[in-house]
Amino acid sequence: MNIDQLIISFDTGLRTVLTHAKSARTRPDAAIPEAPLSDDEKQKAASLMRVNHVGEVCAQALYSGQALVSQNSQTVDALKQAAAEETDHLAWCETRIAELGGRKSLLNPVWYLGSFTLGVTAGLFGDKWNLGFLAETEKQVELHLASHLQAISPEDAKTRKIIEQMQTDERTHANTAKQLGGQELPLPVKFGMKIASKLMTKTAYYL
Repeated sequence: MNIDQLIISFDTGLRTVLTHAKSARTRPDAAIPEAPLSDDEKQKAASLMRVNHVGEVCAQALYSGQALVSQNSQTVDALKQAAAEETDHLAWCETRIAELGGRKSLLNPVWYLGSFTLGVTAGLFGDKWNLGFLAETEKQVELHLASHLQAISPEDAKTRKIIEQMQTDERTHANTAKQLGGQELPLPVKFGMKIASKLMTKTAYYL
């Protein structure tokens, strides 16, 4: 770790929390017309996408923290690739929230700081656990996104398409981490991650 890495990590945090994310890829729903949705359907979709946006804020923080302390170039490259695609997700969620008349979480700075600390902690345990944490995180996010597909209106094809592409990317990240030697996490750690995730999602749905 050096001063340049710390500056980059700090800059990533500021940009994630304070600026509008920009996607390197075209939005998955770009060719899909907006469906006529009721106010309740829009509100629910916006709240769910706010939760997803928080998840992407946390992902940026986790990967930044993990990459900061990793000593393996392959691991760092995998984390950077995942972070780049999560930036796309961040942008997609943010713009979709605005289209649905919603807002981002008021607690994004808190989510970022907590996740960055968790990422550094995971990284300090070594690369096999670092990658294992990445794989488990993506696995849980994929399941979380699947539940959102069940919850949104069947008519909301735009939101659905974004979530489906996010699912595909998360699955790829998890597989990459496993291929690079990610260790299966102990059950108590997985359980703790699930509890923390539930607390975050329930809070972010409203705040």
